[in-house]
Amino acid sequence: MGFTIHGGFMRLRHLAMALSNLPPHPQRDASLEQYATEGDFAARWIAEVVEQGDLEKETRVVDLGAGNGILGIGCLLAGADSVLLVEQDPQCVHEYEGVEWLIGDVKGWSGTDVDLVIMNPPWGVQIAMADRPFLEAAFSSEAHVIYLLHSAKASHIENLAKSFDWGGEVVLSGSFRLPAKYEHHSSHQGMTEVAVWRFKRN
Repeated sequence: MGFTIHGGFMRLRHLAMALSNLPPHPQRDASLEQYATEGDFAARWIAEVVEQGDLEKETRVVDLGAGNGILGIGCLLAGADSVLLVEQDPQCVHEYEGVEWLIGDVKGWSGTDVDLVIMNPPWGVQIAMADRPFLEAAFSSEAHVIYLLHSAKASHIENLAKSFDWGGEVVLSGSFRLPAKYEHHSSHQGMTEVAVWRFKRN
């Protein structure tokens, strides 16, 4: 299986392998809900972005709550012009040619110089409404399109988007692995159903 990028061809498994080989997300702070996006899932997601026609040579990408940068770096490998990784935890930072890091709260991001926002933010499991600053930052930005990973059970996302005059649809769904990195997990790992939303301005 593969997909076309700028007239070329990139195999999905090659992208998945490249992303899986990135320095791992430290996942040390439960309050930040640091659940890492796996390489296979990230590659499927990036392929969907490309197939939707939302990732071109001139596309400026911002990855909010970037973790180890897997989504933003995936966009870079798929041909994005520039990638900014916004992440609060400085332990996530590593050198990767072609990307820039903004270390700090998402509220410190200007929301400018962006065409596409992609994010797997906190879902609000540990702290209620922890996703709200990320959603508001994205919907208030200059982006033309937003991709968001969230729990398939989340019911507030679409209405919030509408309040900012954005419309969305689920373009990808699947199971997301939750490793037992934190004390409150009782099993070795869990799985939860997730949805990837694509938002455009109305």
